[in-house]
Amino acid sequence: MTKADIVSNISKNLGIEKVDVQLTVESLMKEIINSLENGENVYLRGFGSFIVKKRAEKTGRNIKNNTTLKIPAHNIPAFKPSKFFVKGVKNKVKID
Repeated sequence: MTKADIVSNISKNLGIEKVDVQLTVESLMKEIINSLENGENVYLRGFGSFIVKKRAEKTGRNIKNNTTLKIPAHNIPAFKPSKFFVKGVKNKVKID
C-alpha cells in the first residue's frame, strides 16, 4: 500500500476531498519527522511509537578491501508497534 492508496481509502471512507486528506497525511508525516529530528519521541496510543534509537560506535569490515573501519555512534528513527497492533497482525496475517 502506498501513500496514494491510503489517501484514496480515507477519502472514500470519510467523504473528504483527496486534496484535503493528502495535506493532512503529509502534515502528520512532517510533524513526526520534525519531532524525531528534535529528539522527541512520538506516541500514538493504540498504534505505536516513533522513537529515536541510539546506535553505539562499532567496528565494521569492508570485505572487498579486507579493511576495518569505525562506524561512529549515531541516532536512527525506529517504529515500535503497540501490543494491539502486533496482536492484530499475528492473528490476521497468514504465512504462506
